[in-house]
Order: sequence, then structure tokens, then C-alpha cells
Amino acid sequence: MATTNEPTEETRNDLDLNALFSTIDAVEDDPTLGEVTFRAETEWTGGVSCETRVSDFDHAGETIDSEEFVIESDEPTQLLGERSAPNPAELLLAALGSCLTVSYAAHGAALGVQLESLRFEFEGDIDLRGFLGLADDVRNGFDEIEVTTHLEADGTAEELAELREAAEGASSVMDNVANAVTVSTELVTN
Repeated sequence: MATTNEPTEETRNDLDLNALFSTIDAVEDDPTLGEVTFRAETEWTGGVSCETRVSDFDHAGETIDSEEFVIESDEPTQLLGERSAPNPAELLLAALGSCLTVSYAAHGAALGVQLESLRFEFEGDIDLRGFLGLADDVRNGFDEIEVTTHLEADGTAEELAELREAAEGASSVMDNVANAVTVSTELVTN
């Protein structure tokens, strides 16, 4: 993993400290500035593959125009796919890694910890009998996700433990994976 830029009095972990602390202060003063709504639209492209598009999002009640990103998903050939893209379980692990990266970088900057390198390894087992409806007592998804964090930073052991606690505690994706989140569905037929 590439080493980040050296910290200056204005930056840490490649983040503008003035912007970081201004954002924290602004949301503390006006909690509506912390309200964000993200959207995604997924469309089946055949077989077990699909494309998800993300673009505009809402921040503090205002729609923010954004570039559209396309995320492809497919399954390995052993699971009826063509392995043209990561599968949904792998994308979940990628989302968790991305969110933890953001959380470590931002909280490290706020706590005065300069990151030198950061890398995560994820592993989780899925028993396909759950997905295939072959066993009622088998979960459809991961039973557990194991995360190994490889961190090089300038802090003491206590500071890095504090960073880990803050980063993992603040990660929205980790929260969504570790805790039940309400998912409401609606079926629209044509």
C-alpha cells in the first residue's frame, strides 16, 4: 500500500484538518448538516449478473449532483456465473473495507495519528444450503466476517487502540453489518 504524504500543520492522512474540524463543528452546531441519503439502482443484466448505478445523493435536504458510477456484479462459474466481476458477498467485504479505510483515515487525522500504511484482509464463510433453501437451520449469509487490520502509524500502542475503537465504532458499514438494520421492500410488477 502506498505511503501517505507527510503531514503538515494543515493536513494529516491526506485530509485537510481545517475542513475536517470545520465539518465536525458544523454538524455539532446544526445536526441537519449530518443528514445524508444515498441511493443505488441495480438492474439485472442476464444470468446471475447485474449492474448497480449510484450518482446523486441528498445532503442536509439538498440533492447533490454527482458523477454516475457503475458497479458490476457476477458470480464465479461454480455458482452459475462467468466471474466477470466480484459477487455480492465480495462487494459487501469491499464496502466494509472502504468504510473502515475512511474511518481510520479521518479519525486518525482527528486524533493526531499519521497513517503510514493501512490494509485490511477479510474472510467469511457462506453455506450455500441456506441460499438454495436446502436447510432451514443454515443462515443465507456470512456467519462471521474475520477482519485483520494491518496498520503502520506514528502513534503509541494506546493511541492506536483508541484509533481502532473510534474507527470501528464510527464505520457505518460495520454498524450495518454487525447490527440489525431494517430493510423494507416493495414489489412493483408491470
